[in-house]
Amino acid sequence: MTAADEPARRETDSADGGPASPRDPSRRTWLAAERTWLAWWRTGLGATAVAIGVGRILPGFAAGSRLPLKLLGLGYGVLAVAILTIGAVRQARVAEALRRGSHEELSSPLVAWLTAGGVALALATLVLIAVAF
Repeated sequence: MTAADEPARRETDSADGGPASPRDPSRRTWLAAERTWLAWWRTGLGATAVAIGVGRILPGFAAGSRLPLKLLGLGYGVLAVAILTIGAVRQARVAEALRRGSHEELSSPLVAWLTAGGVALALATLVLIAVAF
């Protein structure tokens, strides 16, 4: 949301259709949704940094084959793309739900898959670092 969007949103944010006050719960809900979207971005950018570190920088210090670290870096890159994409889709769905006066739950299977992927990548990283160094 930009500053230009704010006046238009204020007209429809409050429960009675009037301008939303800074204490209006709907305004806080919109802002919380935006902070969550930014958290998805931070997480995706963090995974991107790990992908670069593990896949591009760390192989320069490893003894032996560099291919496993490069593949692991690609895995973190895929995770980063998934996080950024899911965050964008989720933000759109949450915004639409808020406009309807509803909410949008995060899919439990999605959480499970992201968690499993992150854990698998972290364990593989630990193993490769233990073997390569």
